[in-house]
Amino acid sequence: MTLLIVYHTRTGGSRQMAEAAAAAARAEIETVLKPAAEAGPDDLLEAAGYIFCAPENLAAISGVMKDFFDRCYYPVLGRIEGRPYAQMVCAGSDGSNAARQTARIAQGWRLREVQEALIVCTHAQSPEEILAEKVIPEAELGKCREIGQALGAGLEMGAF
Repeated sequence: MTLLIVYHTRTGGSRQMAEAAAAAARAEIETVLKPAAEAGPDDLLEAAGYIFCAPENLAAISGVMKDFFDRCYYPVLGRIEGRPYAQMVCAGSDGSNAARQTARIAQGWRLREVQEALIVCTHAQSPEEILAEKVIPEAELGKCREIGQALGAGLEMGAF
């Protein structure tokens, strides 16, 4: 049984979040951490549950994460129904639209949301802040670890 964590990042925030979740999940269950550009339908089919982690860019999920969903949507449609998922969003100011987009895709796959979306706000507003390498505060990384641990433990115990 495997937990798949798919992420995309340009400035490091989502990577830090995904790595924190993966580190905690690995204490519970086999965990695969994969960049969205490298993940594909086979990865989804082989996993028992998922965490999707992406930045919000211009009030939407990042293009690379959207590309992952576009490439994988139809090849796995009807084949992963009922599997648990959670999501994490790294946003400059809001993040709710990116969370809605991912939730809508997951709904189409008939996945089961087992954690409310975690949105980490970096408050980056200027072009310099938006493009700068991010450092996610420890308190927020702790929330990411909680999601990874909970999903991993739930899968290992057969709760999902």
